[in-house]
Amino acid sequence: MNILLSNDDGYHAEGIQILAKELRTFANVIVVAPDRNRSAASSSLTLVEPLRPRQLDNGDYCINGTPADCVHLALNGFLSGKIDLVVSGINAGANLGDDTLYSGTVAAAFEGRYLGLPAVAVSLDGRQHYESAAKITRDLIPRLHGQLLKSREIININVPDLPYEQLKGLQVCRLGNRLSAAEIIKQADPRGEPIYWIGPAGLPEDDGEGTDFHAVKNGYVAITPIQPDMTAHHSIAALQNWLKSE
Repeated sequence: MNILLSNDDGYHAEGIQILAKELRTFANVIVVAPDRNRSAASSSLTLVEPLRPRQLDNGDYCINGTPADCVHLALNGFLSGKIDLVVSGINAGANLGDDTLYSGTVAAAFEGRYLGLPAVAVSLDGRQHYESAAKITRDLIPRLHGQLLKSREIININVPDLPYEQLKGLQVCRLGNRLSAAEIIKQADPRGEPIYWIGPAGLPEDDGEGTDFHAVKNGYVAITPIQPDMTAHHSIAALQNWLKSE
């Protein structure tokens, strides 16, 4: 099996390094990842400046672009040879519910799926037990097959930050959602000019049983099939009736 591995934390991140080592126990792994942290880049592509792949001493590649850039370039002629699967992660921090809209980790997996390959995004709900998430990914990948998901769907995996032996199991879940994000943080630079930081994500709102939030909170690995179709299908009829009423 030939796996393309990317992330949004950068090629140097602990998560991708541990995952690459684990996956290389049974597969040929090619790492193509951003040259720096590109968290929350979503599916953005770099269109106004050139992208420069750089091969590292260990044979991996880094690119001065977004996670989607990395996968897009890798699968559109930058790499030679057949790729069977795209894996993105391990992200430092969960990608639950609304997080998936912003996540570069999820976006890298979606880019692989757009280009016709099965794809998996992997995140750890913390920054300690990356080995647990790597082992879960190792357990699941050999069981993947081409008919498991529809053509635009990926698997989003979120792993509690626990030792592997303490994980309670796997749960297939839907996405929950969060409250609105916290307010921005205003500070001043050394010259007294105002600067701003995006605040932390909002607290979970829809986090009941059956959601990815609930599974991870209770020690289970959350496995969620997700897709980029943002159509509110249940509101189409209401809008049609609204237009007819004019």
